[in-house]
Amino acid sequence: MNTPSRFKKDYYGGGLMTLIGLATLVAGLQYRTGSLSHMGPGFFPAAVGALLAIVGVLIAISARKEPPAQAQASGHEHGAGLPDLRGCACIILGVLAFLLLGKYGGLIPATFAIVFISALGDRSNTVKQAAILALAMCVIATVVFWWALQLQLPLFAWGV
Repeated sequence: MNTPSRFKKDYYGGGLMTLIGLATLVAGLQYRTGSLSHMGPGFFPAAVGALLAIVGVLIAISARKEPPAQAQASGHEHGAGLPDLRGCACIILGVLAFLLLGKYGGLIPATFAIVFISALGDRSNTVKQAAILALAMCVIATVVFWWALQLQLPLFAWGV
């Protein structure tokens, strides 16, 4: 069976994510994990490792089940086989905007910037879709990080 290289990349990438996730889980379990209300130093690495391993398994499974016609029509490569750098550039710019706005603008502007700029990295997203997604994530970030977890980052902070 002749499988496209994208499937091999997804399959091997999923396997690598699973291995890294399992290694992180094992390393996190070497520390005291505690409970959900009183987390120990090993809780977060163990939880992230478990989630990474699960996502890796799902990526590897989806690589085996995806039809070849869909993979060739994904549109994420240029005609000459070069990678599309728009996504990488938008993600890097989004993170930089989050760092800058998180310090000088607060949680809402920083969250909006990272989601909006990163969403524009996908050529199938419009500016309107990116803005709606960014607004929705601002609401979620406010509820989760500012209200529920009481993160010490103001919603809006103009200046230093």
